[in-house]
Amino acid sequence: MKFDALLKTDSLKQAAHAAEAAERLGFSGVWTNETAHDPFLPLAAAALRTSRIELGTAVTIAFPRSPTVAAYTAWDLAQASGGRFILGLGTQVKAHIERRFSATWDAPVERLRDYIGAVRAVWRCWQTGERLRYESPHYNLRLMTPFFSPPPLSDPARIPPIYIAGVNRRLCRLAGEACDGFHAHPFHSIRYLSEAVLPWIEQGLSQSGRSRSDFQVCVSVFTTLGQGEERERARIETRKQLAFYASTPSYRTLLALHGWEEIGHALSQLATRGKWDEMGALITDDMLTQFTVEADTLAAAATLIAKRYAGMADRVALYTPFVPGERDPEWEAAIAAFAL
Repeated sequence: MKFDALLKTDSLKQAAHAAEAAERLGFSGVWTNETAHDPFLPLAAAALRTSRIELGTAVTIAFPRSPTVAAYTAWDLAQASGGRFILGLGTQVKAHIERRFSATWDAPVERLRDYIGAVRAVWRCWQTGERLRYESPHYNLRLMTPFFSPPPLSDPARIPPIYIAGVNRRLCRLAGEACDGFHAHPFHSIRYLSEAVLPWIEQGLSQSGRSRSDFQVCVSVFTTLGQGEERERARIETRKQLAFYASTPSYRTLLALHGWEEIGHALSQLATRGKWDEMGALITDDMLTQFTVEADTLAAAATLIAKRYAGMADRVALYTPFVPGERDPEWEAAIAAFAL
């Protein structure tokens, strides 16, 4: 099992420094997400400051970008990193796609399938000289001249793998059918992974004629750290994070599995009224146990996570971003726990 880090990307210099430090400490990979910052730019800076560590988006939002635009960016990152880049894609939800990005929301699973096919068609054109002819219900690409084509990568193995993120059955199956890996949402439980996510992925793998060994499952984990008052403060913050995700209808399948669907409805009502400060109180201690790992230190949490996800995940990262210089000895001990 690989132990990765989530990069803090408040600035490009900070991200490059953090990636360099993560490589030095022994992390296997670093990931960026698309929240308050662009997910690609920090990895460009990181690629130039590192030589071993893998670099990926977890995730970038697909639909606001044309597949060709995403293909160019991923190709450049693959070239700059020497083949260490992983393209992680996500759909987001309708409200964000339409109202934050002013993009089109339409049949997201089918559209993401077409998007992945389009990106790979562009890459084949660049790598092999194959004529670009990709036609699908959502994307049609038929023009690529030499002037607009970057050189092939020195090794076809450096073409980026594609991972997608998801929560429910259809995206999990799509990952198994058409992708190289899957980012499990941090809002999950071991029961949900074992009874829902992994079986759905296996269904997709069966459709594509592949086995589980051909595929990477990546998991981000909520952790609550500290002792005494520090632990209690951490619990309060974790409850807020869990409440935010649990208020989203997309995650109702997970809540229903545990019998907490009514809590999800109540959280949605509070979110609709803007009662964000009141939502954390609805997250019970039992929910904390199912959705988080609690420990005194990072190293202790890593030991618990390594045991908890053994045989289920191929890569694990903490939801808390890695900040170099903070708890470095604990991070080193945590990394060592995953190497056992």
